[in-house]
Parts: sequence; structure tokens; C-alpha cells
Amino acid sequence: MKLVAFERAKQGTGASRRLRITGRTPGIVYGGAAEPKMIELDHNALWHALKKEAFHSSVLEMDIAGSNHQVLLRDVQMHPFKQLVLHIDFQRVDANTKLHMKVPLHFSGDENSPAIKTDGCIANHVITEIEVLCLPADLPEFIAVDLSGLKKGSSLHLADVTMPKGVTAVTRGKNNPVLVSVVAVAGAEVPAADAAAAPAAKAAGKPAAKAPAAKTPAAKTPAAKTAAKK
Repeated sequence: MKLVAFERAKQGTGASRRLRITGRTPGIVYGGAAEPKMIELDHNALWHALKKEAFHSSVLEMDIAGSNHQVLLRDVQMHPFKQLVLHIDFQRVDANTKLHMKVPLHFSGDENSPAIKTDGCIANHVITEIEVLCLPADLPEFIAVDLSGLKKGSSLHLADVTMPKGVTAVTRGKNNPVLVSVVAVAGAEVPAADAAAAPAAKAAGKPAAKAPAAKTPAAKTPAAKTAAKK
């Protein structure tokens, strides 16, 4: 992705507040051999860019006064309740230095798996992003995870996923964490053959219903007979 930034001369809280009033967002670019550079960006363009997944997990091409820089998004400060970006940080990228980045996982194929299609289970996504180590040129926008082989009572671990070329998964704590677990749903529909056999079996063992007893007319009381004669 590409974005345009402008050099920012004035610093401080007051200068940043005035800058936001004009529709710009203050920021900084740091890292590498060069000195940190104060920048400003168009707020509307930045706001829409932040909604895209690739903006958070890929190397960005930043144009600053006609000079191109490869950067990574490192931090965003948002207003507590307004739709306003207060400040944004970027880090320069060295083509020969490996990066630690969080990359999202894109799951697909679960609707075709035996667990979901025939066993009435659901796929619970335990982890939706992982940290990777790779060179900037090898950084993937996302990692695809195929769930078509899920079976009832099983789970998908990190070791079951093939990493892109040049990319190594970084784990903390567990060496092979669970990415997706299969959960059985209570009251899930049974296969058609079993569903058809169930009513017949139930009817065979059920006793015949008793016929309702016939109602007998109520006997007339003496008072009622006297009233009838009158």
C-alpha cells in the first residue's frame, strides 16, 4: 500500500491540536540509520486506510516530499470517543533486517469439513493472528488456513499450517498452540437415515392410547324433579 506524508516543522501539544483542526494528523517515522522525522498526514485518507487489514500487517510505501520510504505501522493513538486519530507512529524498514510482525490468519473450507458438514459441529477460532519472523520482502499480508480436513473431536495446531517461504512462526509459551478447535453442538441434527428410524422405533414401543371414557348423564336431584312437575 502507498500513502503520502508531509514534513512537519512545528512540534508540541498546541501545534498538534491546531494541526488536527485543519484535518491533518501528526505522526513520526523512526528507525534505521536516519534521524526520526516528524510528519503529518491527511486525516480522512488515513482513517480509511486504517480500516484495511493490509495497512496493519504489510510493508507500506510512504512518500515524504518526493522521497520514498518503506515503513511499518507501529502505533496508533485514537480519541477516546471521537472518530479521530490523534497520533500515528511508523518504523522504517531495512531490507536486510528480519521483522517481528503479527499477521492475520484467514480461515476457509470449514463448511466442507466432515465435522461441520455431517457431524453438526462448529469450528472455534482460538487464535486469529500469529507473530512471524521474516525479511520485509517475504512478509505476507495474511496466512491462509484450510479447514476442510477438520473432524469431530479433533483440533488444528500451528504445526499443521504450512508457512509461506521465508516465514517462521514465533511462539511464546506453548510451542504448538491450538488455532482451531472442533466443538460439538448440543441438539445438532442427526443424519437423515437416523432421523427416519427414530419415529418408527418410538412408535413400536409405545402402548396404545386409551379411548376416552363415555360420559354418563348426571342423576337428577329431587329438587330438580319437583321443579319439572311444576
